[in-house]
Formats: sequence, structure tokens, C-alpha cells
Amino acid sequence: MTSAPDGDLVPTPRAGLAERQAELVAALVAGGPPPAGFGPGPLAATRAALLRKRAGEVARHWPLLAAGLGAGWSRTFADWAARRPTAGSLRDGWDLARALRDQHALPPAAAEELAVREARLRYDGLRAPRPRRVPAVGRAGGAVAVQIAGRVRLLRPAPRVPTPPGDGLPDAAGSTLWISD
Repeated sequence: MTSAPDGDLVPTPRAGLAERQAELVAALVAGGPPPAGFGPGPLAATRAALLRKRAGEVARHWPLLAAGLGAGWSRTFADWAARRPTAGSLRDGWDLARALRDQHALPPAAAEELAVREARLRYDGLRAPRPRRVPAVGRAGGAVAVQIAGRVRLLRPAPRVPTPPGDGLPDAAGSTLWISD
């Protein structure tokens, strides 16, 4: 911004570019409205690609969460993340796991993963997670983990829903595991 002779502020080309870039970023990662001059089709395709990439990064930090949701992982993550700017893949996964826990939709393995993280690290949802220095207990979905002297132990696993014999269960890789008596 520069001053005009009459004292009014006049936008500079650089300031206008920064504003347009901010609008584009908001449209791509935070669900903002499409900026002028961008077609909705290519913008939606780019947004979907960025959400897939973000889901892959979160799955690397939260493998049991992604595996527990199986084929629904991408859709669940995309629905949750569509209007949220990223806070980093560790924090995104943590926030999603907590949201699923609050909705009683957290898979058992993911509940154990969350309980272990809650015992190992302190995370308030605002600042980056920090290691705990004192004994701590993490609870999620019936799972209980305890951290003492820097070591975390899962004391109680999350309850599993019994599966009738002979039912096929898809694993994270898409294979089917057959359970029998």
C-alpha cells in the first residue's frame, strides 16, 4: 500500500497479488469460496488431490486409525478435513481421532493408538504436542495406556465387537481375513 497525494491508501500490485494468493489458498485448503478467474472444475480437482495427499500424510502418523477405518479412510478424512486448514499431519490425525471418539465411531485399534499418544504426549488442540514428564494415563474408546518414566504400556485394549464365525473381514490392504472357530 502506498499513499496517494490526497492521503488515501492505494493498493500496490504486490498487495493485490498477496490477497489473490490468500484467496486461492483458502479455497484449496480451508473450504473458502473460489476466487475470481478460477474454474470450479479444476479447483475442485486440485482440492481433492490435496485432501488425498493430506490423508496419506496423516495415515503415516496414524496407521492404526487409517487401517481401522479401512476403505472408508479417505472419505472419512476428506469429510472431516474439507473445511479445516491443516495443523500438520500429527495434529490433524489427533484431532480426527478425538472427533471420532466423541462420536463413538473410533475403531478399537485406533482407540488404542490414541490412548498411547495421550499418555505419551500432552496436546491441548492448540499448540504442538509436547512429551509428558510425569506419569500419565491415556484413555480412548475403552483402551487405557499409562506412561511412567518415559515408557508407555497399554494396560487395557479397546473392546472388540465379536465376529460371527466364517464372516470375512477386510484388512487395511483390502485382503479378506476369514475367521473361524
